[in-house]
Amino acid sequence: MDKLLIEGGRRLAGEVAISGAKNAALPILCASLLSAEPLHLRNVPQLRDVATMLRLIEQMGVQVSREGTSEVVLDSRNLDNPLAPYDMVKTMRASILVLGPLLARHGEARVSLPGGCAIGARPVEQHIRGLQAMGAEIQVEHGYIHARIAGGRRRLQGTRIVTDMVTVTGTENLMMAAVLADGETTIENAAREPEVIDLADCLVSMGARISGAGSDRIRVYGVERLHGASHTVMADRIETGTYLCAAAATGGSVRLTHTSAAYLDVVVDKLLDAGCEIVAEREAIRLVAPRRLKAVSVRTSPYPAFPTDMQAQFMAVNCIAEGSAVIRETIFENRFMHAVELIRLGADIRIDASNAMVTGVEKLQGATVMATDLRASASLVIAGLVADGETLIDRIYHLDRGYERIEEKLGQLGAIVRRVR
Repeated sequence: MDKLLIEGGRRLAGEVAISGAKNAALPILCASLLSAEPLHLRNVPQLRDVATMLRLIEQMGVQVSREGTSEVVLDSRNLDNPLAPYDMVKTMRASILVLGPLLARHGEARVSLPGGCAIGARPVEQHIRGLQAMGAEIQVEHGYIHARIAGGRRRLQGTRIVTDMVTVTGTENLMMAAVLADGETTIENAAREPEVIDLADCLVSMGARISGAGSDRIRVYGVERLHGASHTVMADRIETGTYLCAAAATGGSVRLTHTSAAYLDVVVDKLLDAGCEIVAEREAIRLVAPRRLKAVSVRTSPYPAFPTDMQAQFMAVNCIAEGSAVIRETIFENRFMHAVELIRLGADIRIDASNAMVTGVEKLQGATVMATDLRASASLVIAGLVADGETLIDRIYHLDRGYERIEEKLGQLGAIVRRVR
């Protein structure tokens, strides 16, 4: 199993390009299941989760063609196996996103209950209830969701769906199912994340009729079929925020290209509060950090509030900042597991239920730590970059799920990071 060895104490400086967004690419890959014509995607990141999703849809009958390092062409005209088996989806929660497209186009789907990071309950009931409201018969047995269109109908039926909670993958799944439904579907309490908008933009380019993406009410007007299209996956706002935090923690000066501050308002505001100077360009962001940051409190909430996927990175930043800050996690109940590992590096953190009190220390000390989930891995990398001595991070397969060539990119900014096999 690979590990990451970091020699800390170096200030990050220079320029690095941000990759396409994992959380946008995964549902868009699933959108290819909705059409019998090719979907040409650009800016697709080379990540473990992306590779898993490509293998998953390929075994369903989709022809996958790579063009260079970041372009993929998907042709699902021969889709004939609407099955997502456990051994292919056990590590990736986003596998549930094949359910809606398979049901809408093929009329049937059998999808294993998904896995992913162990950060708390992520129920799929919202997906199931929404599809049932559209006329699907669904049974959950032996660890699989078995869905089919009820009553001998050829298409799902448009309807009004009100979700009990804001769910990004639930919104995406129901939106994809609705594009081929008969009639109009309204999704109330919809997720507003930029990745939902990117998926909607891709679907519209394929011939779907969607309005309201990015608001809490999405309207989908079903069409008979979708056609082929080309689409460029948006930049990864979480990767962008992670590199900004890494530069801030090390007192660095960086320019991140192929990205935008458009969807990072809250993260940028918090870094400004911490004392950083930030300049937003059209397709780049520049950050200059002070000698020592000021601690900033954060509270996670659905977009457009502070993202839960940036909570761990800000905990690492606060570990070496001046003063104390409170981090409150409201999305996932087990998302403070990285705190124990940060404490191993010398951090001063106290956990009380869904709150973490972080008091900055002058220095962290290198040690061996273990990654527990994707964003926890990122927080340990940031901490390792500022710690004295060497930090060895175990179980970095989590990192490979969401950060493309992280040791290479950090090396471009002057860090000493190498993969230990």
